[in-house]
Amino acid sequence: MKNQSKKGLLFRSEDIKILMQEDSCPENISKSNMIEGKSSFNLLFLLSPNINLEAHDCGTKFSFKKNQYILHYSPEESTAELWAENQEVLKYLQVQINYQYIFNLINPESNKENADILEGMIKNNYIFLHKETPPDMTVEMHMILREIISYSKKGVMQKLFIEAKVIKLLILIFEQFNEKNMIDATPKAPSIIKKFIDENYHKNIKAEEIGKLIGINQNKIRKEFKAHYHITVTDYIFELRMLKAKKLIIDKNMMIKEIAIECGYEYVQNFTRAFKKKFGVSPEKLRTE
Repeated sequence: MKNQSKKGLLFRSEDIKILMQEDSCPENISKSNMIEGKSSFNLLFLLSPNINLEAHDCGTKFSFKKNQYILHYSPEESTAELWAENQEVLKYLQVQINYQYIFNLINPESNKENADILEGMIKNNYIFLHKETPPDMTVEMHMILREIISYSKKGVMQKLFIEAKVIKLLILIFEQFNEKNMIDATPKAPSIIKKFIDENYHKNIKAEEIGKLIGINQNKIRKEFKAHYHITVTDYIFELRMLKAKKLIIDKNMMIKEIAIECGYEYVQNFTRAFKKKFGVSPEKLRTE
């Protein structure tokens, strides 16, 4: 069986470089060399199971589960070797960010909180969440990586898009570590699901998709969410969409068709049917009242 590989530079600017690695070598152990630039921060997202990493400069070794990540600062250019065990696919995404870009972004001279964040990044405090365990990717991180990988525009639009997504990734990392500092416990599945729905209810999301992203069986998602919030996932999404729809209709600044799309409905007739079921009146009639 021939080896199948997908490897490439997804994006490069003066400040940010993004590389995607995906190799499938069923007959041999997949190996890859990763390069960290001088004075750079490297976000490494491990997208396949049983990945090992060995840093050549210091001999440090890491073992990763699927969907873990690290944020590592490299003062000098260095290389690391990654390989997958048990003939697994080796798949990861590397985001390399120049030190000066991060320095200007955080502006550590503005206040102590910003200075502490940059110091934590330089000291590589964002490698282990707690007890030498690499942090797990969140649902939002998965969504951002998908958007980065699938983005097709080039030029200034791509640059602005990538920078915005990288900044969002950093925010999510800081939030995740800050939450862990306040409570030394793994976030509960219902709260993770609720946060995801709160931020994505206007999209065509389903329990199956949420389950795949956070690694929890969809039946467990439905059961735990309802037990915790006393409402089903489907009904919660419906309630959020209808509340937003009612507000937009009353504001009278958007067409009904636009509101339907904004609230996650591809077809306006489906939106109208759902709205009338919720409020007992059609969107058009509510707007004229």
